[in-house]
Amino acid sequence: MRQLSPGENQPLPSSTIRVQVRSASPVNTSAILVTDNGRVRSDADFVFYNQPSARGVQYRDEGSVDTVTVDTTAVDRDVSTIAVTASLDGTGPSSFATAGALQATVFDAAGTAAADFTVPGLTSETAVVCLEVYRRGDQWKIRAVGQGYDNGLSGLATAFGISVDDDPASQSAPRMTDPQPWPPTAGQAPQSQTPQPPTPSPVPNPAVAPVAAGRTPGGSMQSELFAPDHAEVQAQGITKQGSKMCRVGLNGEVMARQGSMVAYQGDLHFEALGAGGIGRMVRQAVTGEGVPLMKVSGRGDLFLADNASDVHLIDLDGSDGLTINGSNVLAFEPTLQYNVERMHGAGAMSNAGMFNCVFTGRGRIAITTNGSPVVLNVAGDTYADPQAAVAWSSSLRTSVKTNDSFGLNTLLGRSTGERFTLAFGGQGFVVVQPSEQPPGGFIGGTGQGKDAGVGGALGGFLGR
Repeated sequence: MRQLSPGENQPLPSSTIRVQVRSASPVNTSAILVTDNGRVRSDADFVFYNQPSARGVQYRDEGSVDTVTVDTTAVDRDVSTIAVTASLDGTGPSSFATAGALQATVFDAAGTAAADFTVPGLTSETAVVCLEVYRRGDQWKIRAVGQGYDNGLSGLATAFGISVDDDPASQSAPRMTDPQPWPPTAGQAPQSQTPQPPTPSPVPNPAVAPVAAGRTPGGSMQSELFAPDHAEVQAQGITKQGSKMCRVGLNGEVMARQGSMVAYQGDLHFEALGAGGIGRMVRQAVTGEGVPLMKVSGRGDLFLADNASDVHLIDLDGSDGLTINGSNVLAFEPTLQYNVERMHGAGAMSNAGMFNCVFTGRGRIAITTNGSPVVLNVAGDTYADPQAAVAWSSSLRTSVKTNDSFGLNTLLGRSTGERFTLAFGGQGFVVVQPSEQPPGGFIGGTGQGKDAGVGGALGGFLGR
C-alpha cells in the first residue's frame, strides 16, 4: 500500500474503488461531484448521509468508518472530479487541531488497500477535502489533497456551488486555509454571476513563536515598519508577501530558484538540484535555458525574491501548460512538471531564444516580471516584443513577424527598433512585462538566474 503525501497522485487501481474515511473524532463524510469548472451541476451532486447516492457514487456509514464507493464506469461524462471530504459533526472538538488523525484509505475492487493518506498539519479547520478522484483524459486517478475550511460542512458546500440552508451561519463566506482557489475555476465570470471568493484564514505556524498579545514586533520601538502592511502573511502554500516577495507556508517541500531565499523561519532543509534531472541538465547546457533549482523541505516559513522583481502567482489546473522563460520562474509546487522544449515557429526571437520552459500538471507557480505586466487575452492574432513576452499558454501557436524590410537602411544599421515581433495565435493568454531584457541569442536563452541575458552557444546572433 502506498502512503500518499499532499499533492501526490496515482492511477486508480480498478474502475471501482472504495474510500474509507476514519477519524479519532466523529466526522461526517461526503462526496462532491464537480465539472471542469470546479462546481457542482446541482445539489444532487452532493452525496452524504441525507443523500447517499448519485450516478456512480455511493455513501455508506459503517460504524467506525465511513465509505464512499466510486464506480467510474457509471459516472456521468461531464463529471471530472469527485472530492471526498470530512467535516466535524459538532459533538466533539471544535476544530481538527485537537480532533486526532484524519485518514483516508483507498481499496480496489478486490478489497485490497492500494493507497493511504493521513492529512497533515491541520489547525483551525472544521472541514477538509481529503482526496479527489479525477478524470485525466480516459484515465481516472486519485490525488491526496488535505485542504481545509474553517466553517464546516456549510462552508465547504458553498465553495463548491452547493446551496445551503438560509441561516446566519451559512451566510458568511467560507474561509479557506489554503490560498489557492478551491475548487479551481476555469475563468472569472461577471460579478453578478459569481460568489465572492473566500477569504484566506490565518494558519499559525508552530515552528515560529507567536507575538504576545498587545505587543508589536518592534516591542517598545515605534515605526511605520511595524504597520500591518509589513506583517508576515499567514497562510499555507505559496502566497505573495507584498508585491515583490513570495512566502511559502511549508509543511512538506517546494521547488525554488537557487539563491532566491531571503529569509526563513522554522526547520527547513535546502538541497541543490541543478536543472532538475539529467535530461534537463543536458538541455540547459546546450540551450542555455532552464531553471537552476533547489528543493526546500521541512516545516516553517520560507521567503523568496529575485532582485525586487514583481511576483505573480498562477494556478495551473492541468487543462493547459504554461510556457515561460526560465529566468522568470521563482518557485513552484512539486505537483507540477516542467521540461525544456523548442519553440516551434518562433526561431530565436523569444526572450528565451529557441527554447523555453514548459510547465504542465496541476499546482501553483510563482513567476517574476520586471515591472507590472499586462495580461493579453488571445482570441486572434496577437503580437508582442520578443524580449517583453514573459509567459503564455502552451496551447498558443507562435511565429515570428518581420516588421522592417531588408535593404540598404538595414545594412547601414537604420531600423525602427522593432524589426522582429513574436506572434501568437489560438486561444489563451500572454504575459507582457514593461521591460525589454537582453535577448538570449540564436541558441540559448536567459533562464540561468544570475546569468540572465547571457546567450547560448552562438551568443546574440540575431539580437538587437
